[in-house]
Amino acid sequence: MYLSNPTLATDETYVPGLSREYIAETFGLPVADVAKLGSAENPFGPSPMAHDAVSAALSQMDIYPNWTAEPLREKIAAKYGYRPDEVICGAGETEIISWIVRAFAGPGDGVLMYEPCFPMYHLSADAENRRCVYVKMGAGFDFRIDEYIAAMDETVRICFLTNPHSPSGILMDNDDIGRVCEAAGDRLVVLDEAYVHFSQTNGGMDLLQSFDNLIVLRTFSKAFGLAGLRIGFGIAKPNIIRPMLAMKPTWNMGQLQIAGGIAALEDDAHVDRTVAMIVEMRAYVTERLSRLNSFRMVPGSRSNFFLVECLDPAWDSTRVFEALQEKGVIVKDCSVSFRGLGKKYLRVDVSLQKHMDRFAAALSSLEDGGA
Repeated sequence: MYLSNPTLATDETYVPGLSREYIAETFGLPVADVAKLGSAENPFGPSPMAHDAVSAALSQMDIYPNWTAEPLREKIAAKYGYRPDEVICGAGETEIISWIVRAFAGPGDGVLMYEPCFPMYHLSADAENRRCVYVKMGAGFDFRIDEYIAAMDETVRICFLTNPHSPSGILMDNDDIGRVCEAAGDRLVVLDEAYVHFSQTNGGMDLLQSFDNLIVLRTFSKAFGLAGLRIGFGIAKPNIIRPMLAMKPTWNMGQLQIAGGIAALEDDAHVDRTVAMIVEMRAYVTERLSRLNSFRMVPGSRSNFFLVECLDPAWDSTRVFEALQEKGVIVKDCSVSFRGLGKKYLRVDVSLQKHMDRFAAALSSLEDGGA
């Protein structure tokens, strides 16, 4: 059958984390014992206020929602100090990323990103026949800002940045983000802050006051615990928002998403509790893994995940990924989840202490010769 874009015939797709139920059934384990550390979900579950708001909104499922999710846009604008016409909402950040690629780069235009990066950047670009331009990160996952800026040739129209970075969790300085925005000129800079709560910083939203070519993306999937509800948003100048409103599916946000998102923005207690636990457990698991010799935790993560590097040549990421499953631990094998990392890295979520203990014990047993 004819394809308008031959790249759509590829077998490469986004690789989600495995489910607890799959591991429990496959290896005969109680579901409650499985440590799911491959999807960066909230260990405390959804915002209780959002849960109640979604339940209350069930009676509205027969009514079309506002087509731009205006009540939610108004709430986001008030929360962060912007105007509703500077906000757009999507079914997760991933939907907005696809609009950005379609709206701000033409066929054959360049889309700049780090390698490795969140795969939806290059998957969206490939699907729209845009040209991916990669800048390899440094040996310690440093951002190599000068090289990134130098890669902005005349074909590049969109520049993606993730802060904290995925999959390393390392935080970029706002001054460096500003350097990128300044160098980008009339190119669009996309600052993806899906994990910014866990950095315990305010992120880069203030840069919107200085740069008209910037859009900041955030999600409700992580700190708010609403990954299954699918809500993301972007904030930018109205001339960036309007083209995406013109092209988005008419009713892409349902009544439950709008109600849940509005309520979650009020639930600071849930976010604060989540962040405090993640920060505590990040330090805890750092100490646990420091005792190992065959595996190394890549330092510097400010997110709710971190990278583990396989130092022993007897182990590669896929072998470790599969061996951990048998021990009731789910992580991400970076060789299939992120371009440019080869077979030596796994991404692991920060979670409750019982899951960190299970992961650390399982990894230690592999070092000791366990299978």
